[in-house]
Amino acid sequence: MRVETHSFFKSVKAPAKLNIVLKITGRRENGYHDLVSVMVAVNLCDQLELAPGPPGIISLTSFGHQVPDNENNIVIKAATAFLSLTDINLGLSIKLTKNIPVAAGLGGGSSDAASVLKSLNEIFDNPLSDQELALMAVGLGADVPFFLKSRPSIARGIGEILEPIENWPQFWYVIITPPFMVSTSWVYSKLKLELTTQEFSNILQKLQKRPFDIVNILENDLESVACLHYPVIEGIKKYLLKTGSEGALMSGSGPSVFGIFKSKDKAMQAKRYLESQHLGFIVAVEGII
Repeated sequence: MRVETHSFFKSVKAPAKLNIVLKITGRRENGYHDLVSVMVAVNLCDQLELAPGPPGIISLTSFGHQVPDNENNIVIKAATAFLSLTDINLGLSIKLTKNIPVAAGLGGGSSDAASVLKSLNEIFDNPLSDQELALMAVGLGADVPFFLKSRPSIARGIGEILEPIENWPQFWYVIITPPFMVSTSWVYSKLKLELTTQEFSNILQKLQKRPFDIVNILENDLESVACLHYPVIEGIKKYLLKTGSEGALMSGSGPSVFGIFKSKDKAMQAKRYLESQHLGFIVAVEGII
């Protein structure tokens, strides 16, 4: 066992993601769903600080949006998995500032986990290869592999097969998260679709069209399920379109909804109006490309 005693301090940002496309293509025996998704990271970030802690103990202190501070948190699961696989005997203290809403379709927990994996690998001089990190990531959750790079990508499989998208346009996004949570497992359990295996090629064709039309690719198979039980989601989409967004869509399993804007000025103007409507948590952020 490798015993580590040197001091370190690492502070990292963990960005949220948006699903520009989310098509469900199948269901596996283990309960996971196969999908094809276009995913982009945005500059709404959690903040993580890693430092040595008491020997053999991994502790987590969180601030902001409420999450468990115990072993049920994916941050501790990620740290535990890394230290176990690398056989490093280390006490670790993690401070997490949650700026990304929880259970909101924005991938905050998955991003936090990926940030912990990357940070620990850098701290200890990269004992794991990119492939080993990716394998560990998918074992923690379907969205975690995307956040190892956080580049605009097409995701396949359960989210672990990633193909970067070159020349993704620079957009601004206004994200609205209404004041309730939606269970991902519940949304998937209610999903009834005629599944197709052609989604990947269909999305590739749409991405290659010029001039690029973002509205032409916006689609989320989970949105109709969530809107049926939470009609406010559809109402938020209408508000975003009213403010001049290029298009609007629910992200992931919801309930967050985003509108796409071509400039910061238009996004900030929309944000100011939407804040007066008291729809929930609202932020205007730039995409990460």
